[in-house]
Amino acid sequence: MMKSNVSHNKKSATINHIIIFTNIAMLITYTAKYTKTNSGYMGQLIEWQEVITEGETIEECRAMLQDATKEMVLAYRQQNKEIPTGGSLLEQIPIEV
Repeated sequence: MMKSNVSHNKKSATINHIIIFTNIAMLITYTAKYTKTNSGYMGQLIEWQEVITEGETIEECRAMLQDATKEMVLAYRQQNKEIPTGGSLLEQIPIEV
């Protein structure tokens, strides 16, 4: 948004500009996959396989996965890389064996 204020007198005109920048944040929903390991849980994003972490509990793993994702977003922005989009759909398919 830009706001201008112009004041005039006989000798000069003064123009003041106020520019307001806003950070528009996008909310992207990613799909997390959690796997039980000997030491706790491993978490990984389906749409962004480079984002992977571990935690002793699923809650800790989830928090670490969210933190790792935020760090990856920052790194990708600094490198001007495109941030992967979310929206994967997972389903279980029964197979007779």
